Amino acid sequence: MELKFVDPRALKDNPDKARRSKSSPQADALLLATIRAVGIVQPPVVALETEGGNGYVIDAGHRRVKQAIAAGLEEIAVLVIERAEDGGAMRSLAETLAHEQLNPVDQWRAIERLVALGWTEEAIAVALALPVRQIRKLRLLANVLPAMLDQMAKGDMPNEQQLRTIASASLDEQKEVWKKHKPSKADPQVSWWSVAQGLTKRRMYARDASFGDDLARAYGIAWVEDLFAPADEDSRYTTDVEAFLGAQQEWMANTVPKRGVIVEAAQWGEPKLPPKAERVYGKPSKSDHTAMYLDREGKVQSVAYRMPAAKKPKGKNGADVEADGEDIVVTAKPRPDVTRKGMEMIGDLRTDALHEALSRAPIGDDTLMALLVLAFAGQNVTVVSGARDISYYGATGLGEHATRLFDQDGKLEFDMDTLRIAVRSLLIDVLSCRENRSDSGVVARVAGDVIAADNFLANMGTEDFLSCLSRQALEAACADTSVPPRQKVKDTRAALVEHFKEGRFVHPSALFAPAPEKLTSWLKKNEARKQPDDDTPQHQDELDGDAGVEPAHDNVGEDSAPREEDLADEQIEPYKVAAE
Repeated sequence: MELKFVDPRALKDNPDKARRSKSSPQADALLLATIRAVGIVQPPVVALETEGGNGYVIDAGHRRVKQAIAAGLEEIAVLVIERAEDGGAMRSLAETLAHEQLNPVDQWRAIERLVALGWTEEAIAVALALPVRQIRKLRLLANVLPAMLDQMAKGDMPNEQQLRTIASASLDEQKEVWKKHKPSKADPQVSWWSVAQGLTKRRMYARDASFGDDLARAYGIAWVEDLFAPADEDSRYTTDVEAFLGAQQEWMANTVPKRGVIVEAAQWGEPKLPPKAERVYGKPSKSDHTAMYLDREGKVQSVAYRMPAAKKPKGKNGADVEADGEDIVVTAKPRPDVTRKGMEMIGDLRTDALHEALSRAPIGDDTLMALLVLAFAGQNVTVVSGARDISYYGATGLGEHATRLFDQDGKLEFDMDTLRIAVRSLLIDVLSCRENRSDSGVVARVAGDVIAADNFLANMGTEDFLSCLSRQALEAACADTSVPPRQKVKDTRAALVEHFKEGRFVHPSALFAPAPEKLTSWLKKNEARKQPDDDTPQHQDELDGDAGVEPAHDNVGEDSAPREEDLADEQIEPYKVAAE
């Protein structure tokens, strides 16, 4: 080390200097005033040029040299040192931090330079007396869009929470958000809050996970450490919400207790207990049950509840039979093979297939007329009848299908082809399998089964639909294919998507044929009810001898039609002819 006096104008700037952002005008003015008053107290550090020159390169003290020139000094004292192996990068950074704190962008650039020169994160932390976690946090700025870094280097910095969100997003996502919120001449300041909001993703934390590493690997969950979080807590997280919740559900299904049941969370996060269940807020007893559910943050929660005491059954002689409380067990509700979103997709695919079959499939005239009757029995059909008091909710008018059956003179005249077209278009308007108010119920499933609408179902071997299936359902879908189940669910799904890209996959739950118990229940619910003898109008009960006739409308209890004893002979004759 050697002390020399040189002309400050002859010194050359170091291209790898640590501080690259401009200092504030107030700080420069204060330094200039100090130099004019007392000169340079601490000489700048310089080194000989390494590429054959005989000049000096500033190692530390760029601001002092600049302000000395501004003060008009002809020469200043400098310390000449030998170049270090890293080119003086660490010495320059350490001295700059001691004089004035660098902004995070300059610190990151200096640290990245040291890493490129062979320094480890631990060695940098020891040299700068900083925690290793702080070094890693600064290195996250490598994930920030360069345009954002340039703005931050000007002193326009986001807060730590906003910087954490920005650094966690991909460069493509940052680029899209930056286009909307980059500064302009009219507004040079960036709204970092808006930028962070546009990049915010829901995080599921490892500390909230009940499952272990085996399920995490099976669901393809990769934990990412949040280096901006406090060092004394587990800050690992994932943004794959669907995989996290699926692993939590499988863990609950594997660990549910004997008297336990898995329930869903309501709108405000409270569990939906079974009907008539009473929640136990105190200490549960041995006969109480346990309900497990996922709260809003994805954590597994459990509550105790109590079912009302079962009524004692009567014996043969009327004596009470003791019921063993231990026999009352609530079975755990298994995770469905297809999620709610998947069922909605199936409903849309069924409806499209049903409408296409009604348009193109060969249907006999007798079957077509039967389907028309079936369509008007759907639960989505509302009829405003003069014979019944039925509420009307504004259903779509169906008059357009009837107009094609009239001629130019307003008379009902048509051929069979026109009638078939009208009936088909009417059926398309009425029958629906969608999971909303337009759902026709089981009758639409029966209609689709009759006309073989299964052949018109679209390929369900897509990423959108297969992501709605559980692990068990995905592995079952591999049964009739050459695709073996993979260890990770997402790998199995990707293999099935590739397999069915040129083929066709239809999930069994999407087929039109309804379950026998559902059809039986519907038939039982809608079977014709026998009317009481004393309330049945005589003209409906016995129009022609002993021949029985079904009621003409639903309000059979009202005297909406004349009785036989109130009619003359010539009025009774048309009823008898109609009955015959």
